[in-house]
Amino acid sequence: MSKPIPPLDLMWFLMETQASPTHVGAMLLFEKPGNRPDVVREIVQAYRKYEPTPPFNLVPDLGGPRAPRFREATSYDAGYHVQHLALPDGASYEDLLRLVADLHEPMLDRDRPLFRDWFIDGVPGNRFALYTKVHHAIIDGVSGTKRIHGSLTTGSRRSIPPPAFAGEVPVIKPRPPKALADRIAELGISATRQTLAFKDVSIGALKKGLSTLLGADPVGSLPFTAKRGPMNEPLQMARSLATLSLPLEEMREVGRHHGATLNDVAVTLVDEGLHRYLRRTDRAFEHRLVAFCPVSLRDEGDTGSGTQVSAVFVHLGAPQANVIERIGQVVAAMDAAKREMRAMSKDAAMAYAVTVLGLAELASAAHVDRVARPLANLVISNVPGRRERMYLNGAVLDGVFPVSAIAMSVGLNVTLTSYGDSMDFGFVGNGATMHDLPSLALDVREAYEELKAAVTSESSSAAPRRRPARAAKRRPGK
Repeated sequence: MSKPIPPLDLMWFLMETQASPTHVGAMLLFEKPGNRPDVVREIVQAYRKYEPTPPFNLVPDLGGPRAPRFREATSYDAGYHVQHLALPDGASYEDLLRLVADLHEPMLDRDRPLFRDWFIDGVPGNRFALYTKVHHAIIDGVSGTKRIHGSLTTGSRRSIPPPAFAGEVPVIKPRPPKALADRIAELGISATRQTLAFKDVSIGALKKGLSTLLGADPVGSLPFTAKRGPMNEPLQMARSLATLSLPLEEMREVGRHHGATLNDVAVTLVDEGLHRYLRRTDRAFEHRLVAFCPVSLRDEGDTGSGTQVSAVFVHLGAPQANVIERIGQVVAAMDAAKREMRAMSKDAAMAYAVTVLGLAELASAAHVDRVARPLANLVISNVPGRRERMYLNGAVLDGVFPVSAIAMSVGLNVTLTSYGDSMDFGFVGNGATMHDLPSLALDVREAYEELKAAVTSESSSAAPRRRPARAAKRRPGK
């Protein structure tokens, strides 16, 4: 099997370096069932019996006379791709985060299938973890999360479904061959659509760019308008990692109170928390943060390979705004960016992503990004999750924490996903400058508590006053 690498997927290979690998991952936490000390070993042994299915059995062929292509790997070493580790006795949760950060740092070997899984035993609280990473060129966050959920069960029975890398692939019925004239016509239509898409993107970007140069405040989605901050220092191999869980329905209620979506609340909390973190570490950022927010273009139920995303670039709240003011500013900024994205065709949105990432890669390769304005200050991504309680071999899933990529001088990525009653945040940063992400996670939690308390206070003050209750006369027999 051999097939061309689509432009956006190829971009993930071209921009990859040792200091900024372009794989994405997740850390899943499980609680062990009682009286089953071998539950992890059973899973590892079961996983090693499976062969990877497309796209997990593909490797890139970037050389040779033909265009870059994917081809099937000629060999597969189950012991390399599925590993079993254990934390030492007395290890802490922070030790787990450091280990996962170390595992997340190196690039995936392009001569082997582009994924690896590590089961980590000995996590405090009678738990174990599964850390998995996959190259962004063969999967994106939405389809990857759906595959992870497909590898779990909704019942607590001792069952080990096929792992995400060996999931069933839909059988596509072969189509009858088309006449040469029809195929040529289709190529012409496709080329025309792509040309028009690039034209729409270029004209829109030119108009916004001229407006910004003339002094107007950036409105809507506009890359390369962020001021340089500590998040935009040159990337190094070191990674810092943190996690956070917040109550999902409570977050929804807070959002409804402010006319905000769940995603708006999450973006506001990250914005507020990051400003607090930078002030506390004597690196106050006196500008609006610009967030690179990926947008999935997948249709409902699509779990196919490759990357189907575009992006919006959102100017967040004012640096000195309080959390109540900030959520209103974020809602307005997100709405403006979403309107622009909805006005694009799918082809234009994909072309936009390819164009922007291509420019960012050129700037990074030439080290222009070290002096010019960065693509954005940080990445904030929201991946849809599941509400059902999930299990693996009888072990209940406690949380799903995304562990994503940082690249192109954007040294902080916050990806979140919902699971059960929680919203789970995964923070990944440039270990050289964003080296204490657990404290950033605490800042985000404190911002949430303040936002929640403000809602409670406003609701109480808005409630109608009641007359003081009079003491009721006690009836006989009561």
